[in-house]
Amino acid sequence: MPKQVDHEARRIQIAEALMRLASRGGLEAVSLRDVAAEAGVSMGAVQHYFKSKDQMLTFAMNHVNNRAAQRIRQRLESESTQPNARVVLRTLMLEMLALSEDSRMEYLTHVAFFLRALGAPELAEDYRQWWPQLEAWVAAELRTAQESGELPADRDPEREAEALLLIPDGLSVGLLLGHRTGEAAIGAIDYHLDRLFGTSTADSRARR
Repeated sequence: MPKQVDHEARRIQIAEALMRLASRGGLEAVSLRDVAAEAGVSMGAVQHYFKSKDQMLTFAMNHVNNRAAQRIRQRLESESTQPNARVVLRTLMLEMLALSEDSRMEYLTHVAFFLRALGAPELAEDYRQWWPQLEAWVAAELRTAQESGELPADRDPEREAEALLLIPDGLSVGLLLGHRTGEAAIGAIDYHLDRLFGTSTADSRARR
């Protein structure tokens, strides 16, 4: 009997090879042959699943987002009580930080995607779709928090959502370049969330 191939697993295998290459030094000089070697598959297998580097990168970005979303769900489901908006947003922001090996690789894949998208309209269009969706989701969480009284009524959910999502990005640059520690980055996120929700760091830590 011919060996059954899990096509989705093979696509993920190739995409994760691309992510590892991106995390080591970008993608501009990376060829499909390099990806095949990193994934341990033939060049023909790579070309069977992906016709171009941009197609592969788009799949890798979707995989990155799905992996991060799964980790966030697992962390929130492990909470002993229903997490409030602050806990949900803190979990999201921590997952966006380049703290772990996985999140570091994912962040650098994002960077490679953005650089590539500057000269690739189709990739740029993908970004214009999913980033506003993420901002809208965060804004919705903030509006729900206002309705429950958790978030002060004078906060602008849309503007605050924009700001919150930029914070892990900037902190990750410092983490990768070595002039910021993981503890300092987490402290900065807690500071901004305390400011937003009008809570003290001691109070927020007591609830975690």
